[in-house]
This record gives sequence, C-alpha cells and structure tokens, in this order.
Amino acid sequence: MKSILKNIYYLFLPIILGSLIGIIIAPSINYQSLTKPPLAPGKLAFPIMWSIIYLLMGITYYLFKKKARFNTEWETKIYYIQLIVNLLWSIIFFTFKWYFIAVIWIILLDGLVLYMIYLFSKKVKVAAYLNYLYLAWILFATYLTIGIYLLN
Repeated sequence: MKSILKNIYYLFLPIILGSLIGIIIAPSINYQSLTKPPLAPGKLAFPIMWSIIYLLMGITYYLFKKKARFNTEWETKIYYIQLIVNLLWSIIFFTFKWYFIAVIWIILLDGLVLYMIYLFSKKVKVAAYLNYLYLAWILFATYLTIGIYLLN
C-alpha cells in the first residue's frame, strides 16, 4: 500500500501543484491585456500545455525512481528544485508582475531543466526524453517572457 501511494505521489504531484498555483494566480492573470511578441498563443494554449507537461513530469519522475538502481539523491533534489522554480515563475510573472525578474527566473528554470535532463539521461534515458517537450515549451515561454518584458 505504501508503495502504491508513493507511486501516485510521484505521478500526480506536479499536476496537483500546478493546478493549485493556477487557482491562486487566476485572479491576477492579465495575459489578454499585455502586448505580446509575435507567435504568442491564445490563453487557452497554456492550461492545455501545462497539464500535458505536468503529467509528463510526473511520469518522468515515476519512471526515474522506478528504474534508477542506485544513488538518486542529487537528481531528486534537482527535480524538486526545478519544480519549485517552475511553480514560482507564475507567481512572479502574474501575481507580482515583476517581468524582469520573471525573465531571470525562467532562464534559471531553463538551466535547471537542461541539467535535470542531463542527469536523468545518465541513468534512465526515457525519463530524459520525456522532458524534451517540457524543455521546448519553457524555451518558448522564455521567448514570450522576454518579449512581454520588452513590450510592456
């Protein structure tokens, strides 16, 4: 039973936390009123993409924990650090509207996710591969964040 609960935790923690942050920041979201750079998607794209990405993050971490055979402490720390940095970006950007800080923060997130992918690839390659969509999305989000900072 304990093992089943742990697996559920690994799988669904990112989507649960992402949903909670979404609820917290919902009253502050001003995306529609911002001047956006070219290629900026409509607001509907974000909950769809983040739901997919958070689910993939959970699957990734579940697979990593299940298949990595030894010493996963450092990878675990990086996974949770990047998850916290990810969740805090929304608060920095939407609640506080600190666009310049959000640029710095998302660049930090880019680096953490790249590093996490590298670490995961050394032990469980599929766990690294499943994070490529996440990396692509946050690199796109970095472009959007920089564009919104410069245009607003």
